[in-house]
Amino acid sequence: MSDTQPPAAADNPQWTLEIPLEDLEDTEQLAHSLAAYLRAGDLLVLTGGLGAGKTTFTQSLAAALEVEGLVSSPTFVLSRIHRSRSSGPDLVHVDAYRTDVDGLESLDLAATLADSVTVVEWGRGVVEVPLMGAQGSWLDLELIRTDAESEAAPPGDDDARAAVPESAPVFQTDFSETEADALGSQRLAVLRGYGRRWEHAPDVTAEYPGARLSAAKPGPSQQ
Repeated sequence: MSDTQPPAAADNPQWTLEIPLEDLEDTEQLAHSLAAYLRAGDLLVLTGGLGAGKTTFTQSLAAALEVEGLVSSPTFVLSRIHRSRSSGPDLVHVDAYRTDVDGLESLDLAATLADSVTVVEWGRGVVEVPLMGAQGSWLDLELIRTDAESEAAPPGDDDARAAVPESAPVFQTDFSETEADALGSQRLAVLRGYGRRWEHAPDVTAEYPGARLSAAKPGPSQQ
């Protein structure tokens, strides 16, 4: 991908669930609540700008799924497999920011799909159909920061960036979230379900009184 702005979500989800997240604890709680509905073979496409909470969410999801290993933003390693410590599914954590359909195909995610929950950051529009098929099922979760901080600016030392001459190229190599990015920022989680597996939305709204569920308008093939 060449832009930090994510592409639009696919048309005609079964439903769309909007959940206001007041703080980091809400983000963690959402991951734990959603984990109860996930099973081996599920695909979760995780989207959000820098500092939106993608890594925090995935770390909490990993804890809820009881898998091994440290979950971090897979910036230089495109895919990591976290084996289950129990009888549950493994977790496959993928970062598609620097790759495309061909790059993802080289990871052979299909080989681990049946035994894993697969989470693909920046995978929207790239991974769903190649991995699940045109009639497949997946979840699309977008985390959107709603505070005043810009998502476009990369994390780091503002003074250090200011000291770099404007003419000098700046290469960003660390897309992980800092503590300052994660703590205290309000977010909106937008969860969409696609395919027969997700005909009904998971009931993860008990802790979020401001959550709103809406069904998609039927497309031409559904009317």
